[in-house]
Amino acid sequence: MFLSGKRLDVNAIAAQLGVGRASIYRWFGSRDGLLGAAIAHQLDRLVARIERDCTATGGARLEEILDRTIALLVEDDSLRRYFDNESTAALRLVTRSDGPVHSAAVATVERVIERAQREGYRPPIERDTLAYALVRLWEAFLYNDAVAGFRGDGERLRQVQTALLRA
Repeated sequence: MFLSGKRLDVNAIAAQLGVGRASIYRWFGSRDGLLGAAIAHQLDRLVARIERDCTATGGARLEEILDRTIALLVEDDSLRRYFDNESTAALRLVTRSDGPVHSAAVATVERVIERAQREGYRPPIERDTLAYALVRLWEAFLYNDAVAGFRGDGERLRQVQTALLRA
């Protein structure tokens, strides 16, 4: 439903799964919880696919994976439609520190950094801090102007990200 650009309807999802609406709320807490889990899962699948296709190692691998992730996030029609249709709620859901999307994004980026470290990359700061900072950069450059319309400034983001990764 999300990927096709439709508004997430908990009743329709419950009916499609053959469960009650209450079950969905019990599993995810709210519509936002369900939507956050879906977006976090989509990001994890996206990065996993990029990782499988990447042949570089170490720091070059890290940069390639993160750059390709940014490019695909900028082009993601489902995210763009979500931000266009529910800009304030989308911004809150995606960027909340205690929300499922932000925390999953940080964990995913930290995992990619960890592999790069095993292959010789030396991060300029602690891995968890670097992952957090990179995700906050993504949020600032990709979604910060979401209330005024989705703006994915991927090129400037890649420049800042590369400077940070190579510091």
